[in-house]
Amino acid sequence: MKNFILCAFLTLSLCLFSFKIDPTKVTTKEIKVKAPFGTTKINIPDFSKCKKLLITDFGAVKGDQNKTTQAIAKAIDEANKIGGGIVVIPEGEWLTGNIRFKSNVNLHLNKGALLLFSDNPNDYLPAVHSTWEGLECYNYSPLIYAYKCKNVAITGEGGIKAKMDFWKKWAGRPAGHMNSLKRLYNLSGENVPVEKRVMVNDTANLRPQFIQFNRSENILLDGISITNSPFWTVHTYLSKDIVVRNLNIYAHGHNNDGFDPEMSQNILVENVTFDQGDDAIAAKSGRNPEGWRSKTPTKNLIIRNCIIKNGHQLLAVGSELSGGIENVFIDNCEVLDGAKMFHLVFIKTNERMGGYVKNIYVQNIKGSKMDFGVLGIETDVLYQWKNLVPTVERRLTPISNVFLKNVTAKNVKFISKIKGEKELPIRNISLKNVTAETIQGEEKHISENVINFKVK
Repeated sequence: MKNFILCAFLTLSLCLFSFKIDPTKVTTKEIKVKAPFGTTKINIPDFSKCKKLLITDFGAVKGDQNKTTQAIAKAIDEANKIGGGIVVIPEGEWLTGNIRFKSNVNLHLNKGALLLFSDNPNDYLPAVHSTWEGLECYNYSPLIYAYKCKNVAITGEGGIKAKMDFWKKWAGRPAGHMNSLKRLYNLSGENVPVEKRVMVNDTANLRPQFIQFNRSENILLDGISITNSPFWTVHTYLSKDIVVRNLNIYAHGHNNDGFDPEMSQNILVENVTFDQGDDAIAAKSGRNPEGWRSKTPTKNLIIRNCIIKNGHQLLAVGSELSGGIENVFIDNCEVLDGAKMFHLVFIKTNERMGGYVKNIYVQNIKGSKMDFGVLGIETDVLYQWKNLVPTVERRLTPISNVFLKNVTAKNVKFISKIKGEKELPIRNISLKNVTAETIQGEEKHISENVINFKVK
């Protein structure tokens, strides 16, 4: 009998020990999304069985930025330590500095909760491995930053907001900024290690992204509202398995794209309302040598059931696309009346980018007034880079297989304007039932150097 009891005790102890040494409480679930290029499988984290960690239990105090910032960091550490946790922001306004994710963490904002982020650049130091317009560097940390993390989420009915008074001063691109940008471009072209591309100084003034998931996977953003941003609003970089849904994004400062997937793959964007001072969604993949070295395209991007209140484009492809863009599907989206739009879809590159663009599918879209047109494809878009630095290595961008159907707009200058290069024509463009109520220009379709352009 004693031996039996001893054996039972040892067995129970072994089971308990085994349970303790397996701290993983975050599971993942796979969702499948069908598109014209096939079915995309995306793994996202499931925190339904994870412990909730209230930031007030870690010392957060309303109105005290230092205590709240430290409390969020402690709660994130604890969630990561126990193998998965939900860091809860309760109702009310909470002033904070930088938030740095770790794996297996869900930052959850209760209804009525608002995280208000400081606009003091010193609150986003030390510098972190980040990017600026497709060039890697060490810069001020994004306000919310994840680096090499797995199973991360931002969820809830609350909101996050960036204070903007100081960041606005950096948006004008003064002379010191442009010189620093030129230096960064040259450092990248010379393949100088990223650790030596430190851009945190008195003249670079490189505004950080609001949210950046860098080299991370299994990412979920669900439900929250985002207001303002120093730079790009939501940026995924060299990341995969991403779901962005049920968000309200409002950012009307300079370069305030809504969502910038860069060299990222397997992405679903659904039921998001965009109100942007720049592009709603901008698919990117690195600038020049940065993209060529990585050889990582942005791929399998599905966008559906979204509303655009304002933005330069519903979808921009580029101009940073040196790693390539392929397999993009947009379905059932609407641009509301009053939006100040340039195009619905704009593919933009230049002779320095290289990369490629292929397999872009756009269907069932309702547009409003466009300053330009429904579809634009241009191969000589250089912006500030035109006079800042010369062309060091010339690489054209092959563009092919762009399909639009069942797309309507109201007042436009043209339906499509497509300008390819004579030595590398654009190929396979199809427009089926793409219409506008009023066309201001003399030509519906303007094209140069295009092979197999079909309009039905």
